[in-house]
Amino acid sequence: MLCSKRGLLSNIVASQDEAHRPFGGVVPEIAARAHMSKIEAIIDQAVTDAGVSYADLSAIAATSGPGLIGGVITGLMAAKGLSASLDVPLIAVNHLEGHALSPRLTENCAFPYLLLLVSGGHSQLLAIHGLGDYERLGSTIDDAAGEAFDKTAKVMGLGFPGGPNVERWAKDGNDRAIRLPRPLLNRDNCDFSFAGLKTAVARAYEASDKSDAAKADLAASFQTAVADCLTDRTARAMRLFAATHEGPHRFVVAGGVAANQTLRTRLIDTAADHNFTPIFPPLKFCGDNAAMIAQAGLERLQAGRVDQLSAPARPRWPLDREAALNAPASGSGRKGPKS
Repeated sequence: MLCSKRGLLSNIVASQDEAHRPFGGVVPEIAARAHMSKIEAIIDQAVTDAGVSYADLSAIAATSGPGLIGGVITGLMAAKGLSASLDVPLIAVNHLEGHALSPRLTENCAFPYLLLLVSGGHSQLLAIHGLGDYERLGSTIDDAAGEAFDKTAKVMGLGFPGGPNVERWAKDGNDRAIRLPRPLLNRDNCDFSFAGLKTAVARAYEASDKSDAAKADLAASFQTAVADCLTDRTARAMRLFAATHEGPHRFVVAGGVAANQTLRTRLIDTAADHNFTPIFPPLKFCGDNAAMIAQAGLERLQAGRVDQLSAPARPRWPLDREAALNAPASGSGRKGPKS
């Protein structure tokens, strides 16, 4: 992916969905091998499509974490090789920072703003004060919303990728047909929990007749339960943010789950209720993509924040590291806090 002050020059996506589809989810070993087999050709194509040469590059940005370590290492090592051979700066980008800055790819989204980051691995609410200045207001204490979507699809045999398939089935279902829990609803914090909801879906499906109608009703009921949780927690965060920040107030939703149209509609309504302007990246920039990493790299380069070639690949790397260390929302171990 190539990005400059003129904007986005190229953005290549190499999907691995077909490789993972038989397993109903991402297999780390398959993902790592796919990264290794495709990365050189993808970089060459990005440069060609941008209409530039390698000599025109002024810096190399790459994801340094968090994520599946095999893929992260592959991308970071390729970036280090280019940085060294071209003698240009390396910028090791936090994958979550890429999501946080993704709306700035296409519009003037000024700091500060409230961010809801919802993806396969993360569900967080953060106050984005400026580049590198991120305050965690809430995070998942167990599973992420995107993971719950994927596991729901897998339990019901809806196929991979799970999120879009659950949304597709939900369109034909009754979202009040199945009673499901809303974890942490109305709690005096901004945290999320989706593990109990995921388990409830599995039990409800096992007790159903497993017909297409039952699947549609369960998909719709699950999607509405997630929407209720996200909007309730977000409303709490909006009140906190508004109490400490002067208006106008902006609300950004980023991450793969942000592509879900039902969730978008509910969150737009929540923003209106609290006098926030909702901002969503274009659908192509909601899921993982190179463009958002290049945007974060460009902003860091302009701020003089570059990295050494010794920058490590990190399976865990919270945006608000201090808060994550002092009060981890979802556990901490030898590899550091998850969130």
